[in-house]
Amino acid sequence: MNINNYFNVAIIGGGISGTSLMYVLAKYSDVGSIALFEKYGEIASVNSNAKSNSQTLHCGDIETNYTFQKAAKVKKTANMLKHYALHHGYNERYIFKFKKMALGVGEEEVAYIKKRYEEFKELYPYMELWDDSRLSELENALTEERNEPIIAMGAMDEYTAVDFGSIAKSFVTNAKGANEDCELFLNHEIRQIKKIGDKFRLDCKNGEYFFSDYVVVDAGAHSLLLAHEMGYGLEYSALPIGGSFFFSNKEVLNSKVYTVQNPKLPFAAVHGDPDIVDGRVRFGPTALALPKLERYRSVHFLDFLESLSPDPEVFEVFYDLVKDDDIRDYIAKNFMYEIPGIRKKLFVKEIKKIVPALTSNDIEYAEGVGGLRPQVIDKINKKLLFGEAKIDKQDGIVFNMTPSPGATSCLGNAYEDAKTVCKYLGIKFKEYDFNKDLVEG
Repeated sequence: MNINNYFNVAIIGGGISGTSLMYVLAKYSDVGSIALFEKYGEIASVNSNAKSNSQTLHCGDIETNYTFQKAAKVKKTANMLKHYALHHGYNERYIFKFKKMALGVGEEEVAYIKKRYEEFKELYPYMELWDDSRLSELENALTEERNEPIIAMGAMDEYTAVDFGSIAKSFVTNAKGANEDCELFLNHEIRQIKKIGDKFRLDCKNGEYFFSDYVVVDAGAHSLLLAHEMGYGLEYSALPIGGSFFFSNKEVLNSKVYTVQNPKLPFAAVHGDPDIVDGRVRFGPTALALPKLERYRSVHFLDFLESLSPDPEVFEVFYDLVKDDDIRDYIAKNFMYEIPGIRKKLFVKEIKKIVPALTSNDIEYAEGVGGLRPQVIDKINKKLLFGEAKIDKQDGIVFNMTPSPGATSCLGNAYEDAKTVCKYLGIKFKEYDFNKDLVEG
């Protein structure tokens, strides 16, 4: 075995999930050498790139599809990322403050927001309840030309927006500062993993190969593909869902405005966000199943088929989804949002719920903006899973698939994986230091 190609831990995927694990292991464990493999020439060039996500620190306060229990968990992991950013002086560089709110429109949603505010105010004591008069002062575009009653639960002075791509790059820099045996391999696509004795062999597309004691795969939609090639996770299938956005040509919002989630719909409700890169307000996302594993890159269709692994169980899940009228209509609308010539006129009807005065002439399709997230299908129980999915047979390799809010929860997920790595390798994890720095802040 070539000692130059051997590492204690190998991490596959240079997005925010893989880089956060590299940082946590380097900073808070006694692990020896760590290798991070990224198939492209830059860290965070796919889903963690600022153009590929909503740039939101999901705390659970304005995401109405979160239960109280999930919100409490997400709040804890979101605070880890906030504490990390503030500790390193990244405030107003990579993490930003915006007003934020969950907006209820119509009598039913107004009643829902009032009820949710009462239930969640203990968990989020900084949240306020804003009536239409207060909303008119804060964001006039929300009330202009509106006839329905509205209300919002919101916050004025919280860290709300994150440049996850820049945070991912900082994880690598700070990991190398904490452990000199951290190595980053860009333009190294791992195409196959084999277990040989108690080691793992990682074969690169370029012909190189590496060995490791432990492997963590944080490769988005490709994680399940690599798992299937090893015979792992065959009970799972991946349905890649792509999201698109539209930009407003007017300065209409200075806040993150989320709308109430329809509990029957499996994907995010439309929201408006001041874009931290472009500067304009971005509305979205749409949701569309796509036959590819990356949104704006040419990848093999056969890889998509392998990760989907279509069989009767998968088609039964699809049937259960589309037989519902609301979901079927939702799927049809989101397909039409991608068709030039009609998409602006159709999508503006969605965002009028947020800004009633907007017209189709006020928005434009955001070319090249939007990402793709793997939604995992459990073929045994015949259902679509929401949230993070993990394959861990406790034999030295873990495969992670992290839909939203995977970026927000990156340090929480890294904490769990780092403890698993340390236990397997018989090394110390510095729990006290981790809690002091990232949990308590």
